[in-house]
Amino acid sequence: MWKFDFPWMFALLPLPLLVVWLVPAYRTTASAVRVPFFHEMAGAAGEKPAPGGVRLRRHVVQILLMPLLWALLVTGAAKPVYVEAPIVRDEPARDLMLAIDLSGSMATRDFVNAAGERMDRLSAVKRVVADFIAKRTSDRIGLVVFGDAAYPQAPLTLDHDAVQVLLDQMQTGMAGPRTAIGDAIGLTVKLMTASQAQEKVLILLTDGNDTASTIPPERAAGIAKAHKLVVHTIGIGDPNTSGEDKVDLDALARIAAITGGRAFRALGQQQDLADVYATLDRLTPNKVKREIYRPQRDYYWVPVGAAVAIFALYHVLALLIAVLRAPRERAHEAQPEAPHEAPPHTNTEAGKEALITGGAGHGN
Repeated sequence: MWKFDFPWMFALLPLPLLVVWLVPAYRTTASAVRVPFFHEMAGAAGEKPAPGGVRLRRHVVQILLMPLLWALLVTGAAKPVYVEAPIVRDEPARDLMLAIDLSGSMATRDFVNAAGERMDRLSAVKRVVADFIAKRTSDRIGLVVFGDAAYPQAPLTLDHDAVQVLLDQMQTGMAGPRTAIGDAIGLTVKLMTASQAQEKVLILLTDGNDTASTIPPERAAGIAKAHKLVVHTIGIGDPNTSGEDKVDLDALARIAAITGGRAFRALGQQQDLADVYATLDRLTPNKVKREIYRPQRDYYWVPVGAAVAIFALYHVLALLIAVLRAPRERAHEAQPEAPHEAPPHTNTEAGKEALITGGAGHGN
């Protein structure tokens, strides 16, 4: 598609006509001695007077050429550009962080898979989370693990294969035996500070209560809200136990409520945990931000270059014509001129006698 960046420049097209109409012609005056019968006197003396001035005459080519050059220059000033087809680039509109509890209680074998086999909590979580990551093809995903403290396991990335590998390498107790929920939220806020995503989401999974955080979980949730981070919580522990292994479902619900998220609980079935992540998948559908860029190519140089080329060609042709005509003009100037006849009764003896005789006869 063609367009002009400065189409208002075409308003300058009638400018030369306005100049001719409104601005008076440039004239000069000079003192001179006027001699009557100058050309007759020069002819009698056998001289050819040189012209007193040069009158510029416009050729028809010039008359046609000047409007064309002006139109080309104005077109170049209007800056014609060719807009190419749009380039569409898909970018993730959401950053999704998964925080997983690796405290010692995650080794408890109280989950049952679809085949009826018992497995530890972390193994069940890793299988379900792996399926969840596989579905989130357009999100940047990262991993945070927490125990005695919180640690980044995988940065936010679209390389989900690398995230899957790091997820598979997680082991119970590798972050310490205790649970630092508040620190996990605080670390996620820090990792997402530079994020430009439209939505930032943290899915936090734990089977216990906060026992090791340097910042209280609810205080960390308030900071997350200030940074527009939505926290969904999942409790998979047994709320009927005591001590550090007792999952604090009420605290998880308060964290989710503060940030605008939702709190979930998964029982001892792996399918229950899968249902929770399926619900989260529906709550946070894939979103893609499309950035459209239309490349433009400038062609202002085409009319300007055409004007310069036409102007230069005209002068080159004019110079060649002048060079070719020069020998013929010199030969014409070198031809001898025919002698001028003397006017009657001027500077001759017969004329003098006629004047004297005529004067005498008139007197008689």
